[in-house]
Amino acid sequence: MRQKILLLSLLLLTGIFSMVSAQTTDASLRPSVIIGDVTALDAGRIVLQTKDGTVEILLSAKTEYKRVQPENPSLRNAVAAQFSDIGVGDKLAVSGIFSADKKTLPARSVFLMTKSDIAQKQTKETEQWRTNGVAGKVTAINPQNNQITIEVRGLTNTTNVILTPKENAKFRRYAPNSVKYSEAKESSVSEIQVGDMLRARGEKSPDGAAFTAEEVLTGAFQTVAGTVKSIDAAKGEVVISDFQTKKDITVAVAASTIVKKFPEEMAQRMAQFQTMGAAQGGMRRGEQGENRGEGGMRPSPPTGGQSEQPRDGQRRGGFGGGGMRGGAQGGIDDMLDRFPNITVADLKAGDMIAVSSSRTVNADRITAIKLLAGVEPFIKAAQASAGANNGGQRGGQGAQGGFTIPGLDGIDFP
Repeated sequence: MRQKILLLSLLLLTGIFSMVSAQTTDASLRPSVIIGDVTALDAGRIVLQTKDGTVEILLSAKTEYKRVQPENPSLRNAVAAQFSDIGVGDKLAVSGIFSADKKTLPARSVFLMTKSDIAQKQTKETEQWRTNGVAGKVTAINPQNNQITIEVRGLTNTTNVILTPKENAKFRRYAPNSVKYSEAKESSVSEIQVGDMLRARGEKSPDGAAFTAEEVLTGAFQTVAGTVKSIDAAKGEVVISDFQTKKDITVAVAASTIVKKFPEEMAQRMAQFQTMGAAQGGMRRGEQGENRGEGGMRPSPPTGGQSEQPRDGQRRGGFGGGGMRGGAQGGIDDMLDRFPNITVADLKAGDMIAVSSSRTVNADRITAIKLLAGVEPFIKAAQASAGANNGGQRGGQGAQGGFTIPGLDGIDFP
């Protein structure tokens, strides 16, 4: 899981120093407040990297130091600290009156959040999203009942979960064309649309069919797959031919993009397993006259001695359908984490890749959130399904854009 700066910590520190500034009624003497990361320090000064640039913090015997815990960042809970507690990479909020050139700030107060404290909080929150979370695609919204139905896809099956936000639930939404959680905006249930990807943290019912959400994160994402036509490793760009539209798409790979390769044997086995599940689900719909989602009947495990028991360090639920039953996304995310990392330079013309990105107006260029190579078995299975169903009423899986590549369509943890 990629390390991210905790936006929450920044907002909380800003709130703390709003209170500090309010304690001074004389506007001419009211201190400025800056927040940033420590890049260097020595006796008498700290170099702070802020969103507006580098500022040199000047220290004196009168400078007051306080340490704030990310878990409970308030003035009342701050504890005494000292200069020696500060290290490179720590986050500081500093109050003082700027010098005339605005490049130095004699510090009155320094509030500290250490990078280790922030990392511990982040790890704890990530684990909460894993163990008390659900993730899937929004398939229906009922404003009258304040309920959202999401389709939760496992490695081998699909289930529907009814999500009900708590009265004070927090909503955030990824910004258009953004791959950064730190750029997600405050949102509301009214912005959620059918087709959005959703991840929520809260409490699931014993049977996993219902979920009460404390926090909801949504985004408008798409999955595109095709054949690589050209690679520009220097620019971090890949041009693919979309296997559905047959049009060229330029895929920009950012520094934060997850670039992985699906192990060949696993991809073949799982694509076959998906095809079996879709076929059996279709048979069940035909027999009972029901319009159920893919995986209406859970298929048997593939042959060849494979089982769903963890092996080689795999977590339980990371392989097989159990990881997603009841709404847990951790199995698929854990599986993706273990895939080999690759770079754009490792790709070659003719490779089949799949990309998740934000839905944008410009369909000719997208920025990848996740890029997976080694997905030929899934794409070929979708193409075969589309060809076999061309004469049907519903069309093929590939023709409808309904192909599924495990691990690609989930939202990253905050």
